[in-house]
Amino acid sequence: MTKRILHITLLAAAALLAPAAANADKAKNILDVKSDITDSNIVFPESYEIDTRKMLEGWYMKNYTATDDRYRTQGDVTVSDATIRERLASLNTVIDMPFNQIVRSYIDRYTAKSRPAVAAMLGLSLYYMPIFEQALEEAGLPLELKYLPVIESGLDPNAVSRHGATGLWQFMLATGKGLDMEVSSLVDERRDPYLSSKKAAGYLKDLYATYNDWSLAIAAYNCGPGTVNKAIRRAGGDPSQHDFWSIYYFLPAETRGYVPMFIAANYVMNYYPYHNISPVLATKPLVTDTLMISDRVHFNQISKILDIPVDQLRVLNPQFRADIIPGRPDRQYTLVLPSQQVHAYIMSEAEILDCDAEKYARRTDAQPGEQPDAQLAELIESEEEADNTVLEQAPVEQPATVRRATATQGETKTVSHKVEPGETLSAIAEKYQVGVDDIKSWNNLTRNSIRTGQMLRITTSAAIADASGARVVAPSASQTQTPRQENSWKKETPKKQAEPAKAASGKNASGKNAAVAKKEPAKATTHTVKSGENLTAIAKKYGTTVAELKKANKLTGDELHPGDALKIPSAGKQASTATTKKTTAKKTSKSATAGKTSAKAKSSTKKKKKK
Repeated sequence: MTKRILHITLLAAAALLAPAAANADKAKNILDVKSDITDSNIVFPESYEIDTRKMLEGWYMKNYTATDDRYRTQGDVTVSDATIRERLASLNTVIDMPFNQIVRSYIDRYTAKSRPAVAAMLGLSLYYMPIFEQALEEAGLPLELKYLPVIESGLDPNAVSRHGATGLWQFMLATGKGLDMEVSSLVDERRDPYLSSKKAAGYLKDLYATYNDWSLAIAAYNCGPGTVNKAIRRAGGDPSQHDFWSIYYFLPAETRGYVPMFIAANYVMNYYPYHNISPVLATKPLVTDTLMISDRVHFNQISKILDIPVDQLRVLNPQFRADIIPGRPDRQYTLVLPSQQVHAYIMSEAEILDCDAEKYARRTDAQPGEQPDAQLAELIESEEEADNTVLEQAPVEQPATVRRATATQGETKTVSHKVEPGETLSAIAEKYQVGVDDIKSWNNLTRNSIRTGQMLRITTSAAIADASGARVVAPSASQTQTPRQENSWKKETPKKQAEPAKAASGKNASGKNAAVAKKEPAKATTHTVKSGENLTAIAKKYGTTVAELKKANKLTGDELHPGDALKIPSAGKQASTATTKKTTAKKTSKSATAGKTSAKAKSSTKKKKKK
């Protein structure tokens, strides 16, 4: 009995202690995860791949700093985990700097493989760190945040990530515009060290107010609050109890390394001498001041008058992408200059703006050049004709089923047809027994495309018009030009062979001369472009020039489309008429000669018969 009671007592005690032990393990895990966590699949951010040579050869590095080659000649020093943990704990920071295997991997990357980059960033930090510290101090934020641009951009104001993040603080385009930063072809304020630092400080302050934890705020700066919130939900538990390390495995791979890399940057920028990385000495500390510019001015104008290298202006003002400050009275821009040059600019501003003013002025008006003289114009025209010469294609014969209703002598009517869904010009032409080109000509269409609901004027026979049920309207001017329409669609019929008597006398049944009786049809005032035709062929056909055709039709290029209606200039019509008259005269002369010859032959035959 005593053993049974003892057994029950032990079970009860175990049941009572189990929740407490579980809670203790959970608390232990949350507290120790930041020091015990490991990751064998670390993704190093883009800033580790910066062009170190380009940084070291930059204008500022060559002119304002000097480095020794200790980072190149002496290797890294082996340091234990305990020493690194102690050094991180010794940093006077508000933000926690815990140590673990992941942080160690980033520190080793900086002190071993990225030694030249660290040397370059140490030199650039002499200029940029005071700017970052001022912005953070004004916002009341921890100053250790000044090392965020080290991991974001490698202290390169012109850095652009593969995703389009730009500048020292790597703002995305949407984020930058959301923070009221100008981004245009001439100005990108994400590259402005002063303005971008101020905007970054405000953004970080808002993120900390959201999470009340700097590790989460820093992670959200990298991947966005939405991604961090999603990771917190997936991790479960009380959201207020989470920090970066407790949601580490729920974050994207690239974001996992962001906070460890930030801790490593704080370490290496403070303890670089202990790893034989070259200290950077300031040979000429660069002291700057700012001016507000309300005029459009080019860097070359400033450089020429103030004798400042353009490269220096670019280093100090990376936000101006094309070396142009597009200032205007209602929009001023900040110009950073060496302090000793600020007064010189103010005193020489008028001279700077007048320097090569015409060269750098923005064009507001444009006038076309002078027209070429007649000889040059003729040469240009001949070259264009040679370039545009192509083999003419035979005109496509219209289907035999298409007939012009107006070709007959019956009564015609003009109706208004409303295009129904799915209807085409071919279908409409078939319905009214007219040609597609006629419909296009009547309605000033240049292509075969029509839209549903469009109203088309069509002239057809009275019978077809009445049968269609369409509304009858008055014909337009273009629809009254029957000769041109008939010439464009009436199919040619083979000429009947003249009877022997008519051929011999040159007269028809009425006794009139055939050449006189046959009148030349009136020449068209417009020409409908057929498949394969070009301006050169059409100009030749009507006895005009390509230039005249272009002028008459207000064409800027040589491209034509089948079905286009071209106006024929008057000179072309006259030339064509003259050519026709000459041809007719020749035919008449030949016909008359043939008639005389035939008469002589008959007379001779009659005389022989009398004899």
